[in-house]
Amino acid sequence: MNSLFASTGRGLEELLKSELDALGAQDLQVVQGGVHFSADDRVMYQSLLWSRIASRILLPLGEFGVYSDLDLYVGAQSVPWTELFDSNTTFAVHFSGTNDEIRNSQFGALKVKDAIVDSFTRKNLERPNVDRELPDIRINVWLNKDRASIALDLSGDSLHQRGYRQQTGAAPLKETLAAAIVMRSGWEKNSPLLDPMCGSGTLLIEAALIACDRAPGLLRSRWGFTGWKKHQDALWREVRQEALQRAKAGTAATTARFFGYDQDNRVLEWARANARRAGVAELFTFAQQDLLKLKNPLAETETTGTVLTNPPYGERLESEPALIALHSQFGRILKQHFGGWNLSIFSGSPELLSCLQLRADRQFKAKNGPLECVQKNYQLSVNTNAGGAQIGEDFANRLRKNIKKLEKWARQEGIECYRLYDADLPEYNVAVDRYADWVVVQEYAPPKTVDATKARQRLFDVIGATLSVLEIPANRLVLKTRERQKGTNQYQKLAEKGDYFEVQEYNARLWVNLTDYLDTGLFLDHRIARKMLGKMSEGKDFLNLFSYTGSASVHAGLGGARSTTTVDMSRTYLEWAERNMRLNGLSGRQHRLMHADCLSWLQESDEQFDLIFIDPPTFSNSKRMEESFDVQRDHMMLMRNLKRLLRQGGTIMFSNNKRGFKMDLEGIAALGLKAQEITQKTQSQDFARNRHIHNCWLVTHAGKE
Repeated sequence: MNSLFASTGRGLEELLKSELDALGAQDLQVVQGGVHFSADDRVMYQSLLWSRIASRILLPLGEFGVYSDLDLYVGAQSVPWTELFDSNTTFAVHFSGTNDEIRNSQFGALKVKDAIVDSFTRKNLERPNVDRELPDIRINVWLNKDRASIALDLSGDSLHQRGYRQQTGAAPLKETLAAAIVMRSGWEKNSPLLDPMCGSGTLLIEAALIACDRAPGLLRSRWGFTGWKKHQDALWREVRQEALQRAKAGTAATTARFFGYDQDNRVLEWARANARRAGVAELFTFAQQDLLKLKNPLAETETTGTVLTNPPYGERLESEPALIALHSQFGRILKQHFGGWNLSIFSGSPELLSCLQLRADRQFKAKNGPLECVQKNYQLSVNTNAGGAQIGEDFANRLRKNIKKLEKWARQEGIECYRLYDADLPEYNVAVDRYADWVVVQEYAPPKTVDATKARQRLFDVIGATLSVLEIPANRLVLKTRERQKGTNQYQKLAEKGDYFEVQEYNARLWVNLTDYLDTGLFLDHRIARKMLGKMSEGKDFLNLFSYTGSASVHAGLGGARSTTTVDMSRTYLEWAERNMRLNGLSGRQHRLMHADCLSWLQESDEQFDLIFIDPPTFSNSKRMEESFDVQRDHMMLMRNLKRLLRQGGTIMFSNNKRGFKMDLEGIAALGLKAQEITQKTQSQDFARNRHIHNCWLVTHAGKE
């Protein structure tokens, strides 16, 4: 009997144990990453040829302690290498692991290689040659802390390399993992199997090999045991011939049919070629198919089967909205067209699977390379209410209505950024903003009283309907979630993509960034206020406090301001403001950008200005500010300091976003100032539904126009 070890992917060990048991292996013991077992020579060869799950099958040769490089050398030399292979046999050492003494795997491999070569030369035998690419013998060494294990790799190349797959898509599954997914899917091997996102066909081909009783190793031409002295070639040929006969009989007997669809015709050609090489092409129907137009190919026959797929889950698509839309719509299509079928999906994102709005009967965990993945199996109900209703129909209709009203207005105004939808329907509590050719969907976090599942599904509907109505690609839709912000959280960094692009606002060009921050660099509700500042600024010294990205300074500069002073506490936003100014040809000493805590700067400055715009946060407790700030509590402190900086005849435009803000008109009067509310004049058509989004005031010296 041979003591052997079969390695496999994490999470597949029990499945491999069952497979080896069925092949006749004995003394099975599951460990992390594989299964130890005993087998006679026939079962050993059968496990190599027939295992669909094992990555490698190894013959352990020894284990020893390694406390120095000499220990590694001596331990490796204790193996009787001359009894394992001849001098004319090439070999390679694959070494993994390090410890305090062996700090480099290449150094470890070199030491083992030296020990093997010296074992031959000390017996006056010719030294064997190393061949790293195509060795006859492959030696595997694992070093874990102070213990080294050494084994002969009977597989040679990894067993996932079946020999049928020449080309693949962007993120292929290994054949061993694909076989495991098929085995766990609940698919019955004589029933139909459909993969609507089949790529190069690996899942379907592995299933077809099972249906035809074809050994997965039949196409392999190289094995790791052929250079081994104990290899029994006659027995191997016998085992292989039996497998060929079983494959012929199984292919003739199977009634299974396989349907592979993909929208990329190029990878479908690869799938067809792979199926031909695997010897199962006659069982397949491949077709170019948009997932969102998927139909049941057996709808007329009442035959049911299994839908099995590995959809994109973040590693293969960049856009989260694209993935949400894909999964949400896929779930609806399955319920509409595949009632009575089984469904099994392998994914690296359980959250995306929740977009299907289906309840899983079973689930399994496995790793796909470094990714933690889950496979969920579902039973699709025969009776479904999915019907043919459009996704988020009420929302879609309202969005179309708003677009019809706002698009022409925006063109006439000369603006590219505006709000298309603002929680018009209570059940769809989102805002949809257009930024030229892009769209931002902002989800308002639902209260705890709203069912989370329903809220999630409505968000999925919003994304799908928005993409459909606006006819934009999914990677042009950005999803954000808005909650009640505290302090400067609205400026928090979300990503570092650096995707800036230009937009037009009246006569100004401005940079926006939709992905890196919660806000985009442009407060759309202040658009008219900025336009007013532009008209008021000719020949005046303009001050912009809490300036954010300086868009108000741009409008003032374009309006002919004699000078602009732009103050903000964030270097990031000041640099953004500088880019905005340069984009509009506004540079020179008359256009200053100042990095400072605005409250401290305001208290210390003794400059004079004709026009001041201040749009402070509702509340801030930034670490960079000496004290917290509350606009309701502290707005009179602002006014006292602003009055000192305001020239006679000058104007302050004071704006904030606090709902229910009350201006202290008595306090204003006591300061010798006069305040006029102009909120309605600064609210534009696209914010007609949200009259409380901001409030705005003009403040002047009392008695002065």
